[in-house]
Amino acid sequence: MKFMKSQMKQFVKDNKELQKRLKELMEEHGLEKNFALKALYHSDVADGGKYQLKYQALDLPKSKE
Repeated sequence: MKFMKSQMKQFVKDNKELQKRLKELMEEHGLEKNFALKALYHSDVADGGKYQLKYQALDLPKSKE
């Protein structure tokens, strides 16, 4: 699993809790949005983070039902 900016942006857009966390990171550390997205990925998504499984599910092929 690796960081993909477009995928992470969509993931955050679809999750209110992550939106809040992103804003907190930006304000707390004075980060630009792109850097805050990467920090959020590494703190809450990658390597067993709270949202890892949901993020990985974005990579799964969509069923054609």
